[in-house]
Amino acid sequence: MPRVKRGTKRNDRRKKILKRASGYFLTKSKLYQAAQEAVERGLKFAYKGRREKKRQFRSLWIVRIAAACKLNGTSYSQFISGLKKAGVELDRKVLAEIAVHDAAGFSKLVDQARAAQSKAKAA
Repeated sequence: MPRVKRGTKRNDRRKKILKRASGYFLTKSKLYQAAQEAVERGLKFAYKGRREKKRQFRSLWIVRIAAACKLNGTSYSQFISGLKKAGVELDRKVLAEIAVHDAAGFSKLVDQARAAQSKAKAA
């Protein structure tokens, strides 16, 4: 079998890792082995961070909705329960946007939720 020289493939792979590691501190941006470890570690944190971001945004939306509910004299849990009973299918992201940018619209939603809650109690 003929001899295979892997110079270009190897250099390309190393260049790709070192390019990803640019900006890292000291040897982590200069030496291949240290750079490879740092890049793999960074990718692991990036993967984890993409999932954590979703959790953090959901909790932010809940805090915003709860604050708007308090201003309208109800609790977050009662508001969400009332919306479910009223058949309003808005997610928390949209509810948070309404709470921040349209106070009048949010108070109408609170009234809807209250009406559904009282109707459910009466039945």
